[in-house]
Amino acid sequence: MIRIIGILVLLMFSITSCRTHYVKQLESGDMIFVESNEQNLSGAISRVTKVDEHNISFDHMGIVEKAAGSVNVLHATTQGGSIKQSLNDFIQSHKARRLVVYRLKDEYKNAIPSALVRANQMLGKPYNYLYIPSDTAYYCSDFIERAFRESNIFKLEPMTFVNPATKEVDAYWKSFYDKHNVEVPEGLLGCNPNGLSHSDKIEKVFMIK
Repeated sequence: MIRIIGILVLLMFSITSCRTHYVKQLESGDMIFVESNEQNLSGAISRVTKVDEHNISFDHMGIVEKAAGSVNVLHATTQGGSIKQSLNDFIQSHKARRLVVYRLKDEYKNAIPSALVRANQMLGKPYNYLYIPSDTAYYCSDFIERAFRESNIFKLEPMTFVNPATKEVDAYWKSFYDKHNVEVPEGLLGCNPNGLSHSDKIEKVFMIK
């Protein structure tokens, strides 16, 4: 029994030390990209937005804010809309996936203060489930792009829902929009985590896990 308790204590110490290490490395304005998986919505996003087969594909992202002794991630989620979440809770909620931190290059870091102000102003808005640009609801990459829009950090690109393997609208997305009685927004300007991760204004700095 004593041995088991000792192992648990050691494990908790290891996790805490690891998270402390991440906290020290992170800077306000860093963006955390979440690895996608192959199922459901995540897989559907990955299939139609993955840029490079040799790199990690992402389906979610948030922006880091370090202030008043705390480290939080601001992001738009399907569960809670646009929220501010502690770094530990953010990591825990994506514990089965790799998390990759990107950072603005030095010449663009002056965009961070206003981006964080804008991100905080967007908190409380609902999630944009249709991924059609709206000023009243946001999806994850849309939330980040809008936060930095004033500084022109990211570019909006024509969205596609076509599966490269079939050259047709992905079956998931066709069914998804049919259920909502909405036309697939192919070609509308928008963004996605994979696209934003390839911006020439940011660079990969480290992987959380």
